[in-house]
Amino acid sequence: MALGVAALSVPAALAAAVAPAQAEQSGPSWSADLSAVDGDDVGVAVRDGELTLGSAERAGQGYLLLGERSLDRPVDRISARAEADVPAGAAVEVDVRGKTSDRDWTEWTPAGEALPASVTTVQVRVTLSATGAAPSVERVDLTADAAPRTRAAEVGAAAAPLTYRVFATREGLAGRTTANGHVIGNRDHFVALPSRRGLAPKNTGDYTVRLCRTDNSRCEYAPVWDVGPWNTMDDYWNPSATRQMWKDLPQGKPEAQAAYQDGYNGGKDEFGRRPANPAGIDLGDGTFWDGLKMSDNGWINVSYLWTGTGPTGVVNTSGSPLNLRAAPSTTAAIKGLAANKAKVIVECYVEGEEVTGPYGTSTIWDRIGPDHYVSDTYLLTGSDAPVAPKC
Repeated sequence: MALGVAALSVPAALAAAVAPAQAEQSGPSWSADLSAVDGDDVGVAVRDGELTLGSAERAGQGYLLLGERSLDRPVDRISARAEADVPAGAAVEVDVRGKTSDRDWTEWTPAGEALPASVTTVQVRVTLSATGAAPSVERVDLTADAAPRTRAAEVGAAAAPLTYRVFATREGLAGRTTANGHVIGNRDHFVALPSRRGLAPKNTGDYTVRLCRTDNSRCEYAPVWDVGPWNTMDDYWNPSATRQMWKDLPQGKPEAQAAYQDGYNGGKDEFGRRPANPAGIDLGDGTFWDGLKMSDNGWINVSYLWTGTGPTGVVNTSGSPLNLRAAPSTTAAIKGLAANKAKVIVECYVEGEEVTGPYGTSTIWDRIGPDHYVSDTYLLTGSDAPVAPKC
């Protein structure tokens, strides 16, 4: 299951530096406003002027998502120094992402590590977790600077998103709250990945995956709204050099799969449990039953769309998922679904049936995957004109 994960491991007592800052830094510096707890934050509260865990939503873990910050110059790295009381069994993490276009973001990166691109707009997330006494954070100071971008070549080398064959399980848990604060509904459309590096903020599809049955008969585009299964620091889609844990595993192989199939790590996950299956992704019930029409857990192909390049659009249906059509017509065969809020890559466009949607009336249809067409009137692309070339 994706919920009910254990605390992350960090040094106990006073955390002098979550991610060590450089001794000499000349870039922009600021202090995080730890009192700015609002609707996009999960399971945290301010008590006696310090950020700590709340109790209303998700006991044991939560995060503060700070507002976007514009900088006066391009930067490659954000370092953080924190004044925090971190008891044994508790953790405080600071992660950063950078905006690469009007709507697109890099993956969440631990503070102090190089971002995969130079950016002028950044966002910071402070995550707290505990199995016993909760940590408290008094202050987080941030400094932006330029750093060698060792990941740049990897990120820019291919336009297509990374895709791996992964074992998928049904999450269920209707009525529970996900890691980003979403309350799970019946037949809900989202997924969970075992790392916060690809966790989308509440009500966004900033990090979206394309899921397809291995015969490509059905696919769904769904946002990443939860953390799990089995692990919480296993960004297995990333290269070994940048993978958060399990750096000796092949890229694309989840740790739970290696533990289950090969006895890796003594056959145990990050928390010492023996995985009951090799799952590397959890699916919301709607994604599982309606999007992919699965009847049991099984292997699927997963594309991590934020690792690709190209113009993007955000699905807006105000609720139910959007049908994927095999051709630019509302009578064409349905190939699957695109969940509301999912952020998709627009490969190219064609002209087809006239459709009226949230963004007007148009004959433009966008191809967002192999034989996956959606009306442009349901995609927020930031432009009234096509954002991709003609197919």
